[in-house]
Amino acid sequence: MLIPLSGAERDQLLPRVATGPQFTACWGGPQVLLQRVMISVVGGVISLILGQTFLGFASPWGAFWLVTGIVLGLTWLWGPVLVAAQRNGRLRRFPHTALVIAQVGGLFTEERVAERREDVNATGRLELVESKRRWLNLELADEDGFLGILAFPLEQKHQGIRRGDAVCCLAMANRRDFSPVAAFSDAWLPQQNLWVGRYPYLRRDLLVNLYRRQAAARG
Repeated sequence: MLIPLSGAERDQLLPRVATGPQFTACWGGPQVLLQRVMISVVGGVISLILGQTFLGFASPWGAFWLVTGIVLGLTWLWGPVLVAAQRNGRLRRFPHTALVIAQVGGLFTEERVAERREDVNATGRLELVESKRRWLNLELADEDGFLGILAFPLEQKHQGIRRGDAVCCLAMANRRDFSPVAAFSDAWLPQQNLWVGRYPYLRRDLLVNLYRRQAAARG
């Protein structure tokens, strides 16, 4: 079942700015954090030095470089906020959004390349090394048929997902009739109280409440 949502309803469920879970998801690993810290330190120091050279921070240019230094110095903090806003924008750019109440029509796994890097082999030559990760693909379907595939990295907690499990999420499309569905958000499986997806796009408490209201209305 696809239930079209208004723009206001979409904005509540899919926020423009980063939520707490989104900030955490975009924080990144130690290497990403180190890069942000380096940018913060180097950018902040250079900006402060330039500010001092322009007759001190009281001058217009000095004040400009002071503000720039503060902004760059906080890159490690606002970087995840910017990344989250960009990810949210990938779904918000679609003109039509609908609440999906469907079932797992089928599921299968596949391996996807998670990272590519160059490394030196035993003979001293550079070679391309790929690290792979197993993904789970859920085929979503409702009474009208196949809707699309929701894919995400496979984890131990996903082992209990079965064909026929109920699924609730948002669907995005360029066409009003959602033919085809262009993208799915993260999804909630109410029978297992399990959230799945590659990124926490949604205000999950609001989606759960919306699903329960729809379930109560249907009896």
